[in-house]
Amino acid sequence: MSISSAHRSLGKQVTSSLQTVSPIVELNVGGEVYTTTLSTLKKHPGSKLAEMFTGQPKLRTDAGGRFFIDRPGTYFKYILEYLRSNQVPTQCIQDVYKEALFYDIEPLVKQLEDSPQIFGEVVARRQFLARVPNYSENIELMIRIARAEAVASRQSSVTVCVVRTEEDAAKCHDVLNSLETDKKSVVKFGPWKATPSISDLLDCIKMDIEAKGYKISFQPHTMEKGFRFKSFIFFYQFLFTWW
Repeated sequence: MSISSAHRSLGKQVTSSLQTVSPIVELNVGGEVYTTTLSTLKKHPGSKLAEMFTGQPKLRTDAGGRFFIDRPGTYFKYILEYLRSNQVPTQCIQDVYKEALFYDIEPLVKQLEDSPQIFGEVVARRQFLARVPNYSENIELMIRIARAEAVASRQSSVTVCVVRTEEDAAKCHDVLNSLETDKKSVVKFGPWKATPSISDLLDCIKMDIEAKGYKISFQPHTMEKGFRFKSFIFFYQFLFTWW
């Protein structure tokens, strides 16, 4: 029998196995092999995972005939454990949460969102950042400026103006108009209506840029002589270190 014929035959066997009651299913998830039952995978009918195994198979198979899912296999064991025993994982919470969202397992998503790790990120931090105008866009702008200045340099410096209130924003605007440097290179965050402070936002900026793989630090920006102290307390210098 040719290799192609063998694969077609194997595919027919896999298809027919889905039509039996609670068949044993072998999965290849990102290179990790798992064995479970069809009923376990379809435990939550509205989920994306259940949909993958409803009706005709919607997944490709690997050379061994296992259904292949192109996702991180390390965390799938926690997904399976929840489907088998309703046990909510206590390890790798952030990563398992991403996988639960991908597979659209709503009960697990909701339970993970109640955990301190996800609750703090989704309900507290993200909700705060959603109230900071153009936060994500400004993060990307900072990275673009830093990369543009990285040629033949060990570090890149990006100046940031952080203002919490409309009054502070007006002061920042006045200072920017007085600067001799290119105003386009100063990234402005704020104002916002939420309790977190300027220090909290600076920590968020650092956290989110580091999450993208960059090595970064920040410090109060030293302005040119002649500016009033109270005017430039809103300015900070973020240093990207390349090597």
